[in-house]
Amino acid sequence: MPRLRFKVWQLLSVIAVLAAFPAIAQAAGRRPFLSRFSTLDVVGSTVPANGDINPYGIAVVPGTTGNLVAGDVLVSNFNASSNFQGTGTTIVELTPGGSLSLFAAIDPTMTPASGCPGGIGLTTALVALRNGDVIVGSLPTTTTDGVTTSSGSGCLLVLDSSGNVIDTISGGTINGPWDMTAADHGDSVTLFVSNVLNGTAAAGGSVVNGGTVSRLRLAFRHGSSMPTVVSDQVIADGFRERTDPAALVIGPTGVALDRGTLYVADTLGNRIAAISNPLRRKTTAHHAGTTVASGAPLNGPLGLTRVPGGDLVAANAGDGNLVELSPAGNVVDAKTVETAFGAGSLFGLTPDGRHGMYFVDDGFNNLTLLH
Repeated sequence: MPRLRFKVWQLLSVIAVLAAFPAIAQAAGRRPFLSRFSTLDVVGSTVPANGDINPYGIAVVPGTTGNLVAGDVLVSNFNASSNFQGTGTTIVELTPGGSLSLFAAIDPTMTPASGCPGGIGLTTALVALRNGDVIVGSLPTTTTDGVTTSSGSGCLLVLDSSGNVIDTISGGTINGPWDMTAADHGDSVTLFVSNVLNGTAAAGGSVVNGGTVSRLRLAFRHGSSMPTVVSDQVIADGFRERTDPAALVIGPTGVALDRGTLYVADTLGNRIAAISNPLRRKTTAHHAGTTVASGAPLNGPLGLTRVPGGDLVAANAGDGNLVELSPAGNVVDAKTVETAFGAGSLFGLTPDGRHGMYFVDDGFNNLTLLH
């Protein structure tokens, strides 16, 4: 399937960005990750046969096993074909050449008794592990409207390499898992999960400071893909969150791990927060962590990832821009990658090694590669 190719930005837009943000500069001695790339390829559609839309989560498969092929990209869908939010049940797998296959179709009638309170609505929280497991978050809604009310606290679903649900993780500190990253050591995995349902529904659209980041330690016995939850702790709280008729809920979203720091995209706060010592800390970082970057060119950061070289890249909710920051929070580049729809189109993103950046575009329901 041929890719559609076009230039990311025109000269005038580059001049406008640089004029608006004179603080953007290259880090000494190296070129920003985003500035190496100037072309967008539409890899392919993320819509499976059942019509699920609104791609949110994204993960590159680390190794070939079962139905998973190393280098393929997994994408989770948040909406069913009805376009009701929090009702999507599928994870698709795309090859770098754009071939689409269905990795998983999760039973939407899963009940609280089956371990996922409220049902299924797959979020941006998606990781592919070295042992072949895939873990995805669910934040379900009432199927009558899909825009206003969560029908339960949701869960994390553990799937094997064939796309079968083999376990669910719910309760404890999990309450509306919105995004997730992992420190993967093979026989043990530490998950960092942002949660957005703590008090949001009761507030009826008002902002509450209930958003959290959970740390879950999982252990895998030799030869088994079924995890055991060893510990479950909130390591940061106090993030702003609220319900929203257009986005269902807005709260802490992207999480990115860089050695001794966990970074969090605080969407409502228009900031990137840092949590120190995330792997070992025994206390909760209150007041939504420490601010490392805030304000323009950030514009409601949603997705967040770490790229080769150590910088962070955030996907804005308020426009079609990606913003690259140093670990210290200095803006080193900003790039427009979505102009047709702009606001509300960008969610999950992940680097394609050193060769580019994958991101989902929910305006077109596709996977795109910046390279």
